[in-house]
Amino acid sequence: MNLAPQIAKQFREVYLNGTWVATTNLKAQLSDVTWEEATTKVGNLNTLAALAFHVNYYVSGILNVLKGGSLDIRDKYSFDMPPVESQEDWEKLLDKMWSDGEAFASLVEQIPDEKLGAGFVEEKYGNYYRNILAMIEHSYYHLGQVVLLKKMIREG
Repeated sequence: MNLAPQIAKQFREVYLNGTWVATTNLKAQLSDVTWEEATTKVGNLNTLAALAFHVNYYVSGILNVLKGGSLDIRDKYSFDMPPVESQEDWEKLLDKMWSDGEAFASLVEQIPDEKLGAGFVEEKYGNYYRNILAMIEHSYYHLGQVVLLKKMIREG
């Protein structure tokens, strides 16, 4: 059994188009959000835009490694989002999120099972499987926040 296609499917379900585990996904929740909603601050919580940027920051960073590049992301920069000051800015952020998500899933699908257990960049980061699974878990974690925050914003 080749695990990579199943793992890629699980990633797509939370990120782009699934409803199996959570009955929704990030794309479904964020696609109908206006830029004003995306940048609305509720108390001391992150905005929807900040959460979207943050989730994709890590996907994009791991994607770079899957493409053969280096691991350049750092936790301290994971909320350093460029300003979202228009619908165009918001759509640009979302377009990057969806294209990075699909590219990530497509590359994951192609990973041979033996590579899933191989070391990821440095020993301290574990293996490929652990890092890919972390992207799925991280996305579900923030999906819950997105759903709640969106409800809070829309209910005023």
